[in-house]
Amino acid sequence: MKKTIYIIGHKNPDTDAVVSAYAYAKLKNLLGYSEYVAARAGHLNPQTRYIFEKFAVTRPEYIPDLIPKVKYFMQDNVECVNENVSVWEAIGRMEQQEDRVTPIVDKDGKYVSLLHYSGFAKGVLTILNPEKKHSLPTSINLILKTLNAQPLIVTDGDKTFKASIHVGSSSIESFTKRLDAHRSENLVVIASDREDIQRVCIERKIKLLIITSGCVIDKKLRELAEKNGVSVIVSPYSTSPTSMLIAYSMPVYEMGDKEIKTVSMNDTVSKIKDILKDAHCKYLPVVDEDNKVIGIVSEHDLLKEPNVEVILVDHNEIAQAVEGVEHYKIKEVIDHHRIGAIPTKDPITFINRPVGSTATQIAGLYQEYKVPIPKDVASLLLCGILSDTLILQSATTTDTDRDAVEYLSSITDLDYKELGNEIIKAGSNIKGRDASDLIHQDMKEYVEGKVSYTASQIEVGNTREVMDRKADFLKELEIERRGRKTLFSCLLVTDITNLSSILLIDYDSKFEQFITWPKMEDKVYYLQGVVSRKKQLIPLITEAVLNYQK
Repeated sequence: MKKTIYIIGHKNPDTDAVVSAYAYAKLKNLLGYSEYVAARAGHLNPQTRYIFEKFAVTRPEYIPDLIPKVKYFMQDNVECVNENVSVWEAIGRMEQQEDRVTPIVDKDGKYVSLLHYSGFAKGVLTILNPEKKHSLPTSINLILKTLNAQPLIVTDGDKTFKASIHVGSSSIESFTKRLDAHRSENLVVIASDREDIQRVCIERKIKLLIITSGCVIDKKLRELAEKNGVSVIVSPYSTSPTSMLIAYSMPVYEMGDKEIKTVSMNDTVSKIKDILKDAHCKYLPVVDEDNKVIGIVSEHDLLKEPNVEVILVDHNEIAQAVEGVEHYKIKEVIDHHRIGAIPTKDPITFINRPVGSTATQIAGLYQEYKVPIPKDVASLLLCGILSDTLILQSATTTDTDRDAVEYLSSITDLDYKELGNEIIKAGSNIKGRDASDLIHQDMKEYVEGKVSYTASQIEVGNTREVMDRKADFLKELEIERRGRKTLFSCLLVTDITNLSSILLIDYDSKFEQFITWPKMEDKVYYLQGVVSRKKQLIPLITEAVLNYQK
């Protein structure tokens, strides 16, 4: 398959992560690189959803995980054959395939079986076994095509029948006796220029008479054949190769391996490994939900590099990245957070500046590459900066962010304060929303030394409703902490009217003595002037965690 490079933000993405992925993928596309695709590692939160709907922009592709799947390794340029073509034609096509396997499909394109050499050889040996009598499923037209024969008289050419093949090479007496022992409607006789053999075949009203070596038939015999409904064709080959080739005139579905299991493009590699091991040919057809073939995958394919690479935006810690990212080449990282541990196999482009938003950096890259920013992209980038800096009021805000906002506002002709208040309001309404949903909408996991923790953040008009539902939030935080086996899980609730926050935290009891922040209630702390998780909360937490680990 064609290589895809996903540009993707962190799990539980916020507005900055999603718009940055979209805008950077758009920049790559405008530079002529179609393989770059914007993606998101979670569902859109209300604010981000509002922004994409407001500016009528298509949401980035949702990728819940990057666990290795069939679609990242399979070949999608496979050619299928219809189940009713001859084995000879199908083998000819398979010879042109690099992998020498061919899926067999019905008239609607749905998978039937797989043609491969070991299955084909087994089928031919069964049919040609001289110790057993076998009838050959075929049609007159399939025989014609396989032999490149000249049709003289053809009746019901497409009708499939069980052919009993005979060679007219013995004495007329013994041949006639052998002929009379079979049902004439299924008899196919291969004869040379012997008129006596031809006559007895026509008089017995056999199904098909094949005259070999390009020989002609007497005019009167031809008239009798037409009268008796006997089909007559002329093979360009002598009797021996004609007898051999006719075995390949069967419909290919007779030779297909029906025991080969199909897989889905979304099946994991770990799931299909045992299925591949049991497959005789070490290939598996890949089908869609309608059972139509979309590719094939082999053991050899799984040893190749996947057709997916990744660019990370708005994060650089493995704990925050989409699950499974470690299986793929990371080409670039564009971020504005602390530098965590995310190993790469090769040197990469790593852009990390102390600005208030990743969107600020993406806007700068458009200018660096001298690419005009489309108006819809500029609108998204403007929202990303305003969201991540609380309309330029966060402690993380820099002059670079302010310059970017001024530049993007001039492109979009939008009042940034009015727009900022609009999107902050869209994201701050928590009425009726589930506590678990609010905790997970912007949750990040951090690793500090030997311990890990999660820190979520929501923005509200006031903290009253959160405090009224404190028990629900703390219960969900406890579930999160126990489920992930972290030291603690916390929720930063930022009041956008007074630019301060409260912190709800559920912790391992051993950690409580290291918390020195002003306490409001049990497991609730007041953080005056703290609005930034990245620049203000995480340093406070880091200090407490380091003291805990001493």
